[in-house]
Amino acid sequence: MMDISKIQNLKNQAISRILEAKTEKELEELRIEYLGRKGEITNLLKEIPKIKLEKRVEFGKLLNEVKKAVEETIKSQQFTIHNSQFVNEKEWLDVTAPGEKPPLGHLHLITYTIREISRIFEKIGFTRVRYPEVEWDWYPFEGLNMPKNHPARDEWETFFIEGLKHPGYGEAVLTPHTSSGQLREMENYKPPIRMLNIAKCYRRQSDASHAPMFYQFEGLVIDRGISICHLKGILNYFVIQYFGPERKTRIRPFHFQFTEPSFEFDVTCIVCGGKGKLRNGERCKVCKEGWMELGGSGMVHPIVLKNGGIDPKKYTGFAWGWGVERLFMMKYGIDDIRLLFSGDLRFLEQF
Repeated sequence: MMDISKIQNLKNQAISRILEAKTEKELEELRIEYLGRKGEITNLLKEIPKIKLEKRVEFGKLLNEVKKAVEETIKSQQFTIHNSQFVNEKEWLDVTAPGEKPPLGHLHLITYTIREISRIFEKIGFTRVRYPEVEWDWYPFEGLNMPKNHPARDEWETFFIEGLKHPGYGEAVLTPHTSSGQLREMENYKPPIRMLNIAKCYRRQSDASHAPMFYQFEGLVIDRGISICHLKGILNYFVIQYFGPERKTRIRPFHFQFTEPSFEFDVTCIVCGGKGKLRNGERCKVCKEGWMELGGSGMVHPIVLKNGGIDPKKYTGFAWGWGVERLFMMKYGIDDIRLLFSGDLRFLEQF
């Protein structure tokens, strides 16, 4: 059984012994002892596949860090031993030695995911757009078939802005979903429409799977003869491109006020492979039953088409709205959305 404290002790012991080595022969013997084919660290790395799935990433990352630290210490000590053969280390300076490079960062995980989503849909003719984050009430609610005092509004936990009101479109809000962009797109353009709207959304929710501010990406397709088959086909295409060909999808009947019919779209869980159980027979803690909900979708409601200035007798369309963070979490089996906003380099540097 692997033990984190024992691994740390092994690391400290190895580094201590390497720094005490006086000759290159001693250093080579230590390298074989720890990193050789039958070395202590090598043997531990071979044991990783035998560890429980939920602990495998933690131990794998730790052992790789230990291996890297030992390798760097050996390299550093080789340099020290080599130079000590010529002059005293305090008096000698190699002006040709390269300087230490500063650490390089990378794009934030959410930014990277947004770019990846955009590239996938651009390949099949979707146009990326942006619409206001501070919006009039009519666009995220009334225009989407949710009149005042409708129970469906309670689900959105909306932030209202005091002292800002439009005589025709109502109060100002921080848009709770990217679906408000559907009406903006219909006002600006006539069919055929293939819209991809990626933006920040705001809701008064905060827990392991919700944040007061999060990102959504909204898709909208409107043309003559658009059907559920087109919806399923395009979303299947995206899942295969983003998650890989081994993932399966399904749609379930649901209700959204702005689509009819409406569906929830599910994908098989990455942790258990869609089985609902882990290799040790325990129930999967991430999905519980093998499926994970990606988000909502459906055929655009005729009332919404009318509100956008499009004749529902001539045109049909479908739309979906999925969370960007949720998509990333489901791809890598992360169970707490707050990690993405924490700025913790120990987490961010794993990707």
